[in-house]
Amino acid sequence: MQQIQVKENEAGQRLDKLLGKYLSEAPKSFLYKMLRKKNITLNGKKATGNEKLCVGDEVKLFLSDETIAKFSKRESFTCTRETLDILYEDEHILLINKPVGMLSQKANEHDVSAVEHLISYLISTKQLTEEELSTFRPSVCNRLDRNTSGILVAGKSLVGLQELSRMFKDRSLAKYYLTIVTGKIEQASVIKGYLSKDEKTNKVTILDTPKGDATMIETQYRPIKVGEHSTLLEVHLITGKTHQIRAHLSSIGHPIYGDFKYGNKKINEKIKENYNLKHQLLHSYRIVFPKLTDDLESLSEREFQAPLPRQFQIIAEKEGVL
Repeated sequence: MQQIQVKENEAGQRLDKLLGKYLSEAPKSFLYKMLRKKNITLNGKKATGNEKLCVGDEVKLFLSDETIAKFSKRESFTCTRETLDILYEDEHILLINKPVGMLSQKANEHDVSAVEHLISYLISTKQLTEEELSTFRPSVCNRLDRNTSGILVAGKSLVGLQELSRMFKDRSLAKYYLTIVTGKIEQASVIKGYLSKDEKTNKVTILDTPKGDATMIETQYRPIKVGEHSTLLEVHLITGKTHQIRAHLSSIGHPIYGDFKYGNKKINEKIKENYNLKHQLLHSYRIVFPKLTDDLESLSEREFQAPLPRQFQIIAEKEGVL
């Protein structure tokens, strides 16, 4: 027999969801059968699985150690040594200033991403144990391209993850980027279109009208300073799709500095020669939270900023746009 004492990060979810994480290799039919036969109980009583868990609830599994081991996928976690640039932290969320080159989330099984660095940080500071990873896994809630720097928003608790996911879904959390584009942009604007992604090439195309699986996108921008050959833009990402800012700005004739995927190769080669820039110059520099209550009330209508990377700052100064 094994017992699970429900903690804050397991509370608020249904019992069958918790069991599905704890016995991740077991068929759902097996879990419901064990509940019917009272081989799995909640607070000493028969349960159906749809009960909403509270802190302090006791889940008992009257199963052999062999059965539990068979249906449990307990992966060992190896802590990383990466030092995170933490912009803000409380009991529910953590804001990370991601450097160029760091993955937001794993693309392949053996990748090491910001999620692994986050979990390592929480374990090393004793805010999380490896045992707790079987039923709860902290994670980042937004994705930045590997070579895009700036603010990653992470949930440390179940409440944090749920609330952040809601904000990203309903677009109430405002996200702003800084970038340098080729050419002069004198006026602020909102551009709309449709984005179609080629999974094989991991490249997107911007369309004027809907076609196939293309999804509607909306990007707002305003020039901060106009130089002789370039413009420093603040971009407000209204919708959030893969490569949206990069492809959308390129589609109107103002590709991002260093963006070899969507930009002009000849111009980018010149930029690379001048500044040794090997990636797109795009930085997620500011987020603004909506009005919030309850657990995240302390974040209500607050704004956070991530400082520019040194290379970005140097290029902006030399281009005369900072």
